[in-house]
Amino acid sequence: MVRSYYEQGTHIVLVDVGHSYKGLCDMVKGYYFTYTERNPIRFNPFYIGEGDSLDTEKKESIKTLLLALWKKDDEHFRRSEYVALSNAIGGYYRFLSEKPEVFPCFDSFYNFLRDDFVSELQEDKVKDSDFDVNNFLYVLRPYYRGGEFDYLLNATENLNLLQERFIVFELDNIKDHPILFPTVTIIIMEVFINKMRKVKGARKMILIEEAWKALMKEGFAEYIKYLFKTVRKFYGEAIVVTQEVEDIISSPIVKQAIINNSDCKILLDQSKYQNKFDQIQELLGLTEKEKAMILSVNKANDPKLKYKEVFISLGGSHSRVYRTEVSVEEYLAYTTEQSEKEKVMEYAARFDGDIRKGIAVLAAEMKQNK
Repeated sequence: MVRSYYEQGTHIVLVDVGHSYKGLCDMVKGYYFTYTERNPIRFNPFYIGEGDSLDTEKKESIKTLLLALWKKDDEHFRRSEYVALSNAIGGYYRFLSEKPEVFPCFDSFYNFLRDDFVSELQEDKVKDSDFDVNNFLYVLRPYYRGGEFDYLLNATENLNLLQERFIVFELDNIKDHPILFPTVTIIIMEVFINKMRKVKGARKMILIEEAWKALMKEGFAEYIKYLFKTVRKFYGEAIVVTQEVEDIISSPIVKQAIINNSDCKILLDQSKYQNKFDQIQELLGLTEKEKAMILSVNKANDPKLKYKEVFISLGGSHSRVYRTEVSVEEYLAYTTEQSEKEKVMEYAARFDGDIRKGIAVLAAEMKQNK
């Protein structure tokens, strides 16, 4: 489905844990954000790319990020601090327009605050009780050059996310990190909302895989609610994937915001739930006929063919079971089996990392050996 959307010109943002989309992302040369010790995850929320602009939403997203880095979850910010940060961001971009040699990033923003903005505050006689700039600079020092997280907000590549059509945020290695995870979730919000509102004439899709369970821990729930209620107004789609029915039932956000606003429901083989399918039926508002169709999935497949069946319901008015059969080449691009993925990467390496050529040769060998 994701591949089909991509080929129709859709802008796709994927949030995942488990590296399911690495092959597909490599194949279409998308942006793949993940964290390793050698190559940590990097962003640059201060950079304004082609087609983007410093509008109110851009300023608000930077402010939200800075406040999240500065204040703890249970710590409220004062109105005066909010105003001071607004002035700092406005002053920083005026400073950049006067000095085109300065690269927009967190480091140059920090330098501007320390070297220019502090003196402005002193001239305006702003009290520490209204905005404690020294505390702000001290708390955000780890994100500045030489600090523990200096890589996080100072990226110099993969910058124009507004125009990039395939972006994967792989959160597996940071989902339990107290600093990186909440920061990255804010950046994901900003990236997709920016696309949703500014990319005209193209469909926008955000697909949140099993990562949504981790995202719910960091206040992402309100964003999910907002997304599902507004995304269609901007020619967009929001999709959530889950493997455990208990997750759907136990999460009030998913149960109310997502299910109530999802006209399209796709179910794979539910054999292991057939004795407690009544819960799912009630939750999804399925008819007895639809229940029978779902429980028939993969029960009478043609043994001569290799395929899986899937149930798709469109608004309850059109419900069918479909056969999903892909070519060997597609299968190799999508597979998440570790041994198969390694084989694909091994063949891609023979052609200087060209995954398409690697898949083509491997698929040809597999067909020949049948």
